[in-house]
Amino acid sequence: MIKSTGHADLPLHTGTVPRWLADRMRDLGSLIVESLILNYGRKEVLSRLSDPLWFQSLGSVLGMDWHSSGITTSVMYALKRGLNPRASELGIYICGGRGKYSRRTPEELLMLSQNSNLDGEALVRSSRLCAKVDNTAVQDGFQLYQHNFILSCEGDWAVVQQGMNTDSRTARRYHWCSENLRSFIDEPHSAVTGENQGKILNLTANEANPTRSAIMDFTKESPDKLLHEIKKIADPDSSFSMGYGGSSKSVSLVPKEQNLLFPEYADSAEIIYTGRNITMPAHHEVLKEDVDLKRLGGVLATAYESHPDNFENLLLTPGLGPRTLQSLTLVSEVIHGTPSRFTDPARFSFAHGGKDGHPFPVPLKVYDQSIRVLQDCIEKSKLGYNDKSDCLRRLHTTALNIEQNCQPLANFDATIAREKAHSKEWGGKTVYDN
Repeated sequence: MIKSTGHADLPLHTGTVPRWLADRMRDLGSLIVESLILNYGRKEVLSRLSDPLWFQSLGSVLGMDWHSSGITTSVMYALKRGLNPRASELGIYICGGRGKYSRRTPEELLMLSQNSNLDGEALVRSSRLCAKVDNTAVQDGFQLYQHNFILSCEGDWAVVQQGMNTDSRTARRYHWCSENLRSFIDEPHSAVTGENQGKILNLTANEANPTRSAIMDFTKESPDKLLHEIKKIADPDSSFSMGYGGSSKSVSLVPKEQNLLFPEYADSAEIIYTGRNITMPAHHEVLKEDVDLKRLGGVLATAYESHPDNFENLLLTPGLGPRTLQSLTLVSEVIHGTPSRFTDPARFSFAHGGKDGHPFPVPLKVYDQSIRVLQDCIEKSKLGYNDKSDCLRRLHTTALNIEQNCQPLANFDATIAREKAHSKEWGGKTVYDN
């Protein structure tokens, strides 16, 4: 059996992000990354980006459609716009992008290496190998169309890239991180996200080492023998078949007793997904079953019921009230939460809604206040004044304590009803508005 480390289902969506949201995603996303760097270092940023559940949660807290494949493109574009102009200060640079921009990655990496002590050729090789592995060595029915290479000034890196399957209208996002990478061809992924399409061809599995060796031996054979074997593959009477690509259709190969390429997998190439798994449903609305109501209850209790003295330094911010505390609690969790906190990314859409109006329109006044508070926390902590930064961290720990010691189940319907009732007051807006 072939094993991978994780999966998620991502409905393939098209469309654009309106400028009013794209700029806010840039600002808040950059501040979240900057806070991660200040609190935990650049390696932690790369580690978070290589976690598919955290990445989906980040996209949700930034106001994107909570379940959509569009999170990948929009979040990486927002971070690139926000972080690259400050690369010399923050030590993080994002290369590549979607379509033609993905093909510029080698050029960008070589340019960066000229102004540093980093090995540009080695970075380009890593970038190309990540793309080749996910597009060729792992043939799962998804064609890559996006490739982002995130590089730190120390030479550590992460890759976030995505492929699409137009037949099933699904997307698969692949994550890489250099920290734990020992080989590009032997169990290299930190995670793979996407819909389980059944049987695939995966030459990066540890168990596929005999297969890789057989392929190398095969390439040393004479051209005449290669042509002879190719004719056998093309022979419709060949009796061996295996699952391939994004469906369960069979593809004729050489008979089992003559199977030179896949001696260990003549009977099966089924993939088993293990590790950090998540399935993103096709429905646009956020339903009760998409959210951990106890965790959401802890967030709401922190925002609306906690004693003000706990967060007095935050509450002195002009205009800051319980609704902004709700958003900041979820932002704080994205920054300070452990991996187990991100198994329900839909919950993070209760920070700033979604551009499609689910679970509610994006409350622009609340969003802007979240940006201002987080920016103020960061600027003051740089000057040695950590009171506000400590308060922001305490939002997460308070919500966690309430969740663990009480039974704060959120009233899901009432929460959404309150958001929609105040939507106009809070500057609610969707992609469908002018």
